[in-house]
Amino acid sequence: MPPGLGRWSPCRRALRLPRRAVRCFSTQVHQPPPWRPASVLDEWVERELRPISLRQLTFFGRTLTESRLISSANYVRTELPTRIAHRLRDMQKLPYVVVSNPHISLVYELYYKAFERFRQVPEIRSLEDNDRYCDILRETLKEHLAVIPNLAMGVLECQGLVEPDEMDRFMNTMLRSRISRRVIAEQHLALTDTFNSPWHFPESAARTDLNADFVGEVFLKCNAKDVVERCGRLAQDLMRQSGTGAEDKIPEIKVLGHLGATFPYILTHLEYIVGELLRNSIQAVMEKYRDTPGDPPPIEVLICEAPQHVILRFSDQGGGIPREVLPYVWSFSKGPRTQSRLKNLGQVPAMAATMQELTVPMDRKTRDRETFREGSLTSLSSRPPNLRLGMGLPMSRVYAEYWAGSLALHSLEGYGVDAFLQISKLGNKNEQVTTRAALDAV
Repeated sequence: MPPGLGRWSPCRRALRLPRRAVRCFSTQVHQPPPWRPASVLDEWVERELRPISLRQLTFFGRTLTESRLISSANYVRTELPTRIAHRLRDMQKLPYVVVSNPHISLVYELYYKAFERFRQVPEIRSLEDNDRYCDILRETLKEHLAVIPNLAMGVLECQGLVEPDEMDRFMNTMLRSRISRRVIAEQHLALTDTFNSPWHFPESAARTDLNADFVGEVFLKCNAKDVVERCGRLAQDLMRQSGTGAEDKIPEIKVLGHLGATFPYILTHLEYIVGELLRNSIQAVMEKYRDTPGDPPPIEVLICEAPQHVILRFSDQGGGIPREVLPYVWSFSKGPRTQSRLKNLGQVPAMAATMQELTVPMDRKTRDRETFREGSLTSLSSRPPNLRLGMGLPMSRVYAEYWAGSLALHSLEGYGVDAFLQISKLGNKNEQVTTRAALDAV
């Protein structure tokens, strides 16, 4: 077996690739992933994932004791290498010429390093063990800020090597799995911070604050109106920072409907989705009405509360999505703006995929915890507010579908766009993660 191939059996498909596809890599200098024995990985791929729901996260963290914290640590300790193993196997199923792409290769190396690191962590038996494990989690989460931009660039550069729909499925699966790992890792880190805080008294039976707004990273009283208004102000401020000189053309955002609707959710997920939808609408309206006298028409956000769901409709009059772009709005790997997306992604070495990474840095102590909660990764990456990466909509749909929600667009050419975001109101839906078997069945 040639060195470097290991057990990458599906990579024989690379021999049948067109010459032009292979030539696109001949001028690049890169180091393919090294060969490694696959027996250990096989063992972890065979393990079943254990999905969780927002309700389970809340119930588990509501009464936080030492034994529960250690139990949480051991759940994360076994779940992370299992989920990473499935994604490593996904990459091994790709043609070898794709995995040899320098960006995909970097992601593979990051994942394999994390897999080896996590699988060798011994059982956590004490708070000291948990503190050491949390240090490992924080270090790995920081290292993996490079995953999203490198995945996106690798997928774009591999056009012609794999069918676009297959690459989109691969990208969606990788990103959904990344969200799942961040959720359980960030939740455990937040629970550890709560347990170690000076106002937490483990020996007290009355230690749990039943009126607390947050349990770890889960915001129990997420109000749709507040999130829309906060993200709207941020999106408007970002447009003022963009230097377009059209500050007077920034449209108003009107929030209508069931303004008291609340539900449990991970706030950074919702802020990212709402922020991206509002940014797209604001940019479209500003561009359409740049040379028109008077104020531009407002963007309307209608909140509808049903027994099991909350639905948000975002309506703008920005002219709709161009016909040549519309078929590709959910795609990571195809579309007419590939080269500009590659160029912009090259300026983003790290990305946490949160709305907050676009904000101007400030002292964390000055932030109001009741209206804003920052994930532990958001201060570690940033990008210019007007830098378009072409992945906001597909990434938003991944976030929406992760907790069994949905995101859909209806474009009226020449008029505007309606976007519909549906959120599970009860928090009882399991995270939507993809196993190797499920992906093979597609």
